[in-house]
Amino acid sequence: MGKAMFEKIWDAHLVHDLGDGFGLIFVDCQLLTELAAPQFDQLEKRGLPLLQPECTFAVSDHTVPTLRKPGAISAAERATSWTRAMREKAEKFGFTHFDVDSPMQGISSVTAPEAGLALPGSTFTVLDSHSCTVGALGVAAWASCAGDVLHTLATQTSILKKPPLMRIALTGKPGNGVTPKDIMLNVIRQLGIAGAAGCAVEFAGSVIRDMPMEGRFTVCNMAVELGSRFAFIAPDQTTFDYLKGRPYAPRGSDWDAAVRDWTGLVSDADARFERDISIDVSAVEPHITWGASPQDVIGIGERIPDPARESDPQRRAAIEAALTYTALHPGAALAGTPIDFVFIGSCANNRISDLRSAAAIARGRKVADNVTAWVIPGSQAVKKAAEAEGLDSIFLTAGFNWGEPGCSMCGGQGNGFTEILKPRMRAVSTINRNFPNRQGPNSITHLASPAMAAAAAVCGEIVDVRRLTVQE
Repeated sequence: MGKAMFEKIWDAHLVHDLGDGFGLIFVDCQLLTELAAPQFDQLEKRGLPLLQPECTFAVSDHTVPTLRKPGAISAAERATSWTRAMREKAEKFGFTHFDVDSPMQGISSVTAPEAGLALPGSTFTVLDSHSCTVGALGVAAWASCAGDVLHTLATQTSILKKPPLMRIALTGKPGNGVTPKDIMLNVIRQLGIAGAAGCAVEFAGSVIRDMPMEGRFTVCNMAVELGSRFAFIAPDQTTFDYLKGRPYAPRGSDWDAAVRDWTGLVSDADARFERDISIDVSAVEPHITWGASPQDVIGIGERIPDPARESDPQRRAAIEAALTYTALHPGAALAGTPIDFVFIGSCANNRISDLRSAAAIARGRKVADNVTAWVIPGSQAVKKAAEAEGLDSIFLTAGFNWGEPGCSMCGGQGNGFTEILKPRMRAVSTINRNFPNRQGPNSITHLASPAMAAAAAVCGEIVDVRRLTVQE
């Protein structure tokens, strides 16, 4: 029997079979956020060296301020106790840190692909729940906890349980205004937030093959909201074109050899998956969440679910609780709901293509008087590219706030945990999860694509973005 792509990577990195499905896996690269700085104290406490500094990187993203008015934020102002601690550890232990003053600073899941740290067929881990974003490059990438970080620092390995394999083939032709974010919200709606619990999910199908690299990152990023541990896409010419020339990617003859190896990473025709699902996206329209979970989502033209029509008592209770939290009414249209805040950012949707799509809606329009809107690029490279194209001017002219790279308001830490949404404020955000209190205590978050978020900002309410694009 043939092997799935994930099995090929697993077998190539298996140092020792620990039994009961567990394996000691070699880690090609560990990228740390500044929140992992205390793990170096634990390393010293145990009298252990950092085994392979050249395989260890760090980036400051979670605690850095991203927006301050009036004027821009200097690198010194963006430094926090966490970033300073990681800077000290990098100097002491000899690993590379993309600090607040680095041109490579940004969110871990954005910076890693840009730098070429995550390469097809490699193993990669981050102290961040959306580490599997880089699986879009054909990488076995997973989120580590504090204990995992310490183990990898000391041994360059990780103890993992081999996950069940799942394949999701996306077929059909996406309609007007439908983005990878909409497609994944629809997948989560169909399968549920535990639909891929603990699995290694391979995304395949014609939609994936035709999808640009940045859209693939969004797909793998949102797979976490299906409960998956790993998400990945087989590398192809789109992958190779994206990676070529990246700072840490192979060069010259090494590049040619690497591409030959990467080409063989695809799952064999007779590979076995525990679950093999096909989803036709042809009928998908722009999606937006209505409740307090990524699976509480509908097409913009649909009505909010009515719990009275739900036969499952648990699901009925969940819908009722979500509607109470979001102050929405069953059977009502979500379009037309007034909002207070728009956030375009996070590792789900703050790459250059995301900003272009939002800017296309913002151009020539103004943010509604009742709305505060932020645009936070995913990295310094994204920020530089956007400003070179004049996207920042489009946003600023329209009344959006333009910030510095970082996790920002994804988890309510917009300015180093000092700025959050106030209770009952309603936001349309491009982030990846909308659990209660995500962007501030008792705040309400509706997940959507960058274009849908920009449309809400200029209209002052949730709106079908296709209404605006038709008028262009």
